[in-house]
Amino acid sequence: MLRLTLRNLFARKVRLVMSGLSIILGVAFLSGVLVFSNGLSTTFDGIIHGSTPDGVVRAADTASFDGGVSGQTLKALTPDDVARLKALPQVARADGDVAGFGMSLLASDGTLVGGTGAPTLAFNHTDGPNMDGERALLLTSGRWPGGPGEIVLDEAAAKAGDYEVGDQVKLLAPFGTLERTAELVGTAEFNGGGTAGATLLVFTTQEAQALFLGGKDVYNQISLTAAAGVSQEQLAAAASAVLPDGFEAVTGDKVAEESQDAVGSFLGIISTFLLVFAIIAVIVGGFIIVNTFSILVAQRTRELALLRALGAGRGQVTRSVLLEAFVLAVVATTAGIALGLLLARGLAAMFRSLGLDIAGAALDLTPRAVVTSYVVGVGVTMAAAYLPARRGAKVAPVAAMRADAVPERGSLRRRTLIGAVLLVIGAGFAAVGVAGAPGSDAAWIGVGAVIWILTVAAISPVVGKPVLALCRSLFGAVFGTTGRLAGENALRDPRRTGATASALMIGLALVSTIGVLAASLNASVDDVVDEQFTADLLVQNSNFLPFSTTIGDEVAKVPGVAVVSRQQWTAAHVASGPRDGETVSVAGNDAEFARIYHQDVVSGVASPTGAEAVLFRSLARSLGLKVGDRLDLGFQGGTTLHLKVAGIVESADTTSEVTVPLDQLVAAGVLRQDSTLSVLIEPGADKAKVRDAVDAAAASAPIVGVFDKEGFADQIRDQVNQLLYIIYGLLTLAIVIAVIGIINTLGLSVIERTREIGLLRAVGMSRAKLRRMITLESVAIAVLGAVLGMALGLLIGILLQRSLSDDLSSLGLPLGQLLGFLVVAIVVGVLAAVIPAVRASRLDVLDAIASE
Repeated sequence: MLRLTLRNLFARKVRLVMSGLSIILGVAFLSGVLVFSNGLSTTFDGIIHGSTPDGVVRAADTASFDGGVSGQTLKALTPDDVARLKALPQVARADGDVAGFGMSLLASDGTLVGGTGAPTLAFNHTDGPNMDGERALLLTSGRWPGGPGEIVLDEAAAKAGDYEVGDQVKLLAPFGTLERTAELVGTAEFNGGGTAGATLLVFTTQEAQALFLGGKDVYNQISLTAAAGVSQEQLAAAASAVLPDGFEAVTGDKVAEESQDAVGSFLGIISTFLLVFAIIAVIVGGFIIVNTFSILVAQRTRELALLRALGAGRGQVTRSVLLEAFVLAVVATTAGIALGLLLARGLAAMFRSLGLDIAGAALDLTPRAVVTSYVVGVGVTMAAAYLPARRGAKVAPVAAMRADAVPERGSLRRRTLIGAVLLVIGAGFAAVGVAGAPGSDAAWIGVGAVIWILTVAAISPVVGKPVLALCRSLFGAVFGTTGRLAGENALRDPRRTGATASALMIGLALVSTIGVLAASLNASVDDVVDEQFTADLLVQNSNFLPFSTTIGDEVAKVPGVAVVSRQQWTAAHVASGPRDGETVSVAGNDAEFARIYHQDVVSGVASPTGAEAVLFRSLARSLGLKVGDRLDLGFQGGTTLHLKVAGIVESADTTSEVTVPLDQLVAAGVLRQDSTLSVLIEPGADKAKVRDAVDAAAASAPIVGVFDKEGFADQIRDQVNQLLYIIYGLLTLAIVIAVIGIINTLGLSVIERTREIGLLRAVGMSRAKLRRMITLESVAIAVLGAVLGMALGLLIGILLQRSLSDDLSSLGLPLGQLLGFLVVAIVVGVLAAVIPAVRASRLDVLDAIASE
């Protein structure tokens, strides 16, 4: 039996390849995502451990990666603090560190290097070791900076900026004088491999102090190296005893853990995002396997019945089919794993273009990736083949005597009834999500959506009949007898047609859902901008990081500019009450803010003065605060602001959940930068000329853009569309697998209908008409998948929009995109039919008639 099974399997090599392609692609994406995710974590783990010392002295209430979000503070450590730490017997060495955020590198042609994706990191050079006793930075060419006006870059940044050692590098500073230059004296990278796409700017200590600390001989933090035999905990405890107020000593392990947590949450989002698409690809591939083995079992009815007649039991027949599936799964999964390694490098290249660079050496197969891929690839294939295998085992031995015998199939009535119950259950989940329930409303709707998609896929032979009947009528009206025959072929076995269309349906359901959400987001952005954007111009960094106040000074000098309002965003934590420690976003607004923007006041006032704060109503409710109550906010460096709640307003996108006067951020020790400049143009001034002049004033800083209302909305839409195109690109794999399914089904159908095709040719059907008939049958399958998928996608997208109405306030229906998806489905049907149609048209008429 084993020998017979393997002989039958390898006797049909083309069928084997076509059946395995869907597994190969699905497993390849899964394997590629696992390899890529491991590469991400390996790259960052290497950088974090390679750049972290035994211990760190830093401002209290800070953590790794806080600086870029919360803003830099004036809290600093002095050389005396460094000397006290060096004198401790537990300390082998102490190095003062200066780190700055907001520095930007310009290429030799004046364009911005980086600015998206990974950050630009600027700091001073020391030769202090990491926790492994090795250099934290490795020099790759040239030398380290040794005097004023010298800089070291990472190799990728130097190449992107078209700089070589000895060139003058162009920089934009976050404080003071905006434009700076420095001589490139070398290139370097983190110990641990590469920079993960970050841009490194390394200065001498004095130069870094001049750039980021106002020229004072102070430091942001101090790196500690433990003496021989001293543990990290002993090192931190000893250092804590001699530190000034507002500072803490922490172990290198804690710093590394914080860094991994901060980076891990971001990397986890990327990995989960990609893993979802891998699972979708595997599920779509599973549908193809079910359909393929169903057809194979149906075509081998007499063969299986003959085995039964010769004494094979049902179990043996079932195991025979499952053995075919197992061999196919192992071969296809192995090929998929190999292809996944290439796909991982493709994903790395895609993310590299977005500013996230993964070390090539980290993109390698791991035991976890291999085992997971085999478990999923073999498991899904075996599960998909089980029902067809059982159906094949039910063939009666007497069927070997009949040419028209088919395996027994379950009733569509029972399947339809069960499907109707499941659709109602899915509707219940969706209704709970729309009405509001504990947890995430979108998650409730998502559960209902999954039930709907899988159920409609199962009952597609029933719900798809009206679509197929309409296709038959249209094809008959346009193409005559050939069209009617194509429609009849699609309706002849609705189970097969529905199962084949289901793979395409899943992909298009997801594409349509994403399209509705993206259109709703764009419509909501337009509405919010129309309602809240009352400034004539907005000056803002494209990645929302702060920039030098020098730009605002220049914009304020432009003739025709009436008002310039400055705003600085930062983060703080609630420092008292039951929500102590909760992080909140804070906007420091100047007095001009109220002249430009209107806020809906719930109680109190909209504009705080002095030691006052205005809160969004949602935040005030969650903190249990009302007008007149006290709000304590803690900032980096241990500074706490004691504020009085002066007003409560409705949420708005023009400010943050906590608004304070701009000078209060200075009092909290946050170094002054601008996050946004809002501009009003004088009445009667030529807006176009003023816009051009403001552009010119900000031209020295490519990191910022000048936007009017339409331009600001376009910028946000462009970001939404960029993500949308990435999602569409990833979902394309599911569509490709669905196309393979259609090709496979049609190809097997041609084999099954060889005699019928021969008779059609014998009675006068030309090869061209035969090709047209099979092509139209393929189009009918594709249209069925598209119609079911888009209908489900529209419904799910609308429900999700309703559940997210706080953020997606307007419903958008991408009718043009949906029409485009239908056209794509028709094209898919035409392309999928090429190989089967050509093969059918080349069949010899007499041989085809003589076949059984």
